[in-house]
Amino acid sequence: MTSPDDSDMRMTWSLDGHGWADCTVEDRRAKADLTASYITSAPEDLLTAVSRLVVGESETRAQFEAEPTAYRWIFYRQGDDVWIRILELEDGSDHDNKGTEIWTSQLHVDAVARAVIRCFEEVARTYGESGYRGKWGEHFPRTELEALRRLGAAHQRGDDA
Repeated sequence: MTSPDDSDMRMTWSLDGHGWADCTVEDRRAKADLTASYITSAPEDLLTAVSRLVVGESETRAQFEAEPTAYRWIFYRQGDDVWIRILELEDGSDHDNKGTEIWTSQLHVDAVARAVIRCFEEVARTYGESGYRGKWGEHFPRTELEALRRLGAAHQRGDDA
């Protein structure tokens, strides 16, 4: 089992022009830079996928569309370990086997949840919710962030989420 060390995964989300975000994900071994467009609900989808992991789903996904490139997050959970693969695809409708793996890591589920929560807390501090909406073009994913925070805390306590 991997350690639930907070430094195992780091993630940043910075808004770059109207409707565009740059996302960096890294661990001790590797780093990947991704782009997301507001044409899909990328932040909400990622937060929801991680929430699903916390409550015990064994596989879940999220996708960032970068028009036409796409970045597909694939999460596999076994016990408290999560294996994350990020694929870069020429087109978002492509099958996984057409993608190029640009980042992979195996982490404790709590470390993944904390990294994603910290990322979006920092986004809220940096832009404010109205500033986020102005730059991203959609509401800040407050509902999904709070759900993940609640589920993550329950998981750490050993409660049923």
